[in-house]
Amino acid sequence: MSAEPSPVMSPQQQAEREKVYQLIIELAYPATRETALLELSKNTYADLAPMLWKSVGTTCTLLQEIVNIYPIITTPVLKANQSNRVCYALTLLQCVASHPETRPAFLRDQIPMYLYPFLSTTFKSRPFEQLRLTTLGVINALAETGDTEVLLFLIWSEVVPHCLTNMVRGSKLTKIAATSILEKILLDEMGLTYICENHDRFSQVAITLGKMVIHMLKFPCLRVLKHVVRCYLLLTENARARSALRVCLPDLLRDGTFTSLVQHDTCTKQWLQMLLKNLQTNAVNPMGSS
Repeated sequence: MSAEPSPVMSPQQQAEREKVYQLIIELAYPATRETALLELSKNTYADLAPMLWKSVGTTCTLLQEIVNIYPIITTPVLKANQSNRVCYALTLLQCVASHPETRPAFLRDQIPMYLYPFLSTTFKSRPFEQLRLTTLGVINALAETGDTEVLLFLIWSEVVPHCLTNMVRGSKLTKIAATSILEKILLDEMGLTYICENHDRFSQVAITLGKMVIHMLKFPCLRVLKHVVRCYLLLTENARARSALRVCLPDLLRDGTFTSLVQHDTCTKQWLQMLLKNLQTNAVNPMGSS
C-alpha cells in the first residue's frame, strides 16, 4: 500500500510554516534568541511542537535557557525580564509536552526534571511567582492527558511534594494550578493508590488540603475550593483514606461555612454533598472503594 500523499498547503500556510522555521533558526543565535523565544511562545501553529523537537539543537537551546537561570533563583534578585525570558522557553516546552507526537520522547528524556528546581523556590516576588506558575503549566499539560506513561513519570519523579508546597504558599493561581495536578493524579486509580498506600504521603496531602481550607476562611476563593473539595472527594474512593477523613476532614467543610461561596456553583455544591455523604459512618461509597 502506498503512503498517503502529504496534504497540500495553501500559500498562506506555507508562509506561516516558513516563518516558524526562520524563528527556530534564530533560536540558535544569542543575538536573536530572546525575540525568537517571544514570538514562538505566542505562535499557535499546529505543528510547532514537532518542528521544535525535531530541529537540530533547539531542545538543547531551550534547556540552556533554563539551566542558565539556576544560579540566580537561589537569590532574591531575579528580575522580570529574566523571568519572562525563561517563561518563554517554558511555554515552548509546554507546547512539546502537550503534543501527542512529541510527548513520549519528552518524557523519555526526563525534560520535566529540569523544571522542578523552579518549584522549590521560596521568594514571593512576581518574577518568581510567574516562574513557578508557568512551570506548573507544563506539568499540568502533561497531567491532563490522563496517559498512564505520564502518570508513572509524575509518580516516579516525585512531583506531588512540589505540588503540596505550592498549594500552601503560592498565589491564588499557583494554588489552583498545583491542586489541579494533584486532582488529576487522584483521578487515576494508580495515582489514588500511590497517595493512599503510604501513611506519611497521605498525611502530607490531608494536612496540606486542611491548611488550604483554613486559609480560605480568611481568603475565600471558589476556584481553589472547587479543586480542594474534588481532591477530598476522590480520596474517599479509597477505603483507608475514607476512614481517616472521617476524623481529619476540616469542620469548616461540615458546618456550612462555605455555603454562600458555593451556592451558585452546582458542581462544587454537589461534590461537597457527595463528600459528606461518603464520610457518613454507615454510608456505602457509591464510587467504589479500594
